[in-house]
Amino acid sequence: MPTASSTPATAAPPAASVWRPPRLSARCWPVFLRNLLVWRKLAVPSLVGNIAEPLMWLVAFGYGMGALVGELSVGGQKVPYILFLASGSICMSAMNAASFEALYSAFSRMHVQKTWDGIMNAPISLDDVVLAEMLWAAFKALFTVTAIMGVMLALSISHSPKLLVAWPVLLGVGIMFSSIALIFNALAQGYDFFTYYFTLVLTPMMFLSGVFFPREQLPPIVHAISDWLPLTNAVELVRPLFMDQWPDHALRHGLVLVVTTVVAFWVALALTRRRFRV
Repeated sequence: MPTASSTPATAAPPAASVWRPPRLSARCWPVFLRNLLVWRKLAVPSLVGNIAEPLMWLVAFGYGMGALVGELSVGGQKVPYILFLASGSICMSAMNAASFEALYSAFSRMHVQKTWDGIMNAPISLDDVVLAEMLWAAFKALFTVTAIMGVMLALSISHSPKLLVAWPVLLGVGIMFSSIALIFNALAQGYDFFTYYFTLVLTPMMFLSGVFFPREQLPPIVHAISDWLPLTNAVELVRPLFMDQWPDHALRHGLVLVVTTVVAFWVALALTRRRFRV
């Protein structure tokens, strides 16, 4: 009879890779609704905070600098500077709103308040929680740009019917930047870490993506780099719609947004799994 010492020990199953494909389900929806119910109590202050800054940019630069600049040539068409700025700044607003929600608010729920731990005591996986946070941040961005777009319509900056197409594009922009921000959320140990993301990533992107001035003014090598920035491709899709035109190379710009979103979400999910060791 074999003794206990001679019996081979059963090997533990290998740990699942954090880079395994996402396992997503409709269980993300209750998490989304939970965030919505909490946010409803602060909807008005949140709305004011999200649209006040971009509107100040629009008024100060659009009307102030616009009076000095006059018109710009975009794709061979002369457009007022305020229209040029509005079509870029609304993409910037979607980027900032989604990033802020997926960084500060998501980090509070994940690390400070331990809300994610409480949610995962229910039959809801971490993958679904991360997906819900991404969709929630994108919804906040869409809410913000819808309010800003309403103000732009009231100011008669643009009345193009193609703005109906810009609306879902801006939703996609919010999804993309919320996915990118969740990468930094997974890496952060405190709120101060997000300063690096805003200072070293988002701010340079704002100035290199054609929001405030045409990218043709950039040096050739910088222009070539800016062609592949996420915000650049968002602006290149949205700006022609404000001008009542269809964007050139829409397929390429759209593919950049889709590929960036998929890769960023997968990386964010993998890093979040590693943080929670699941």
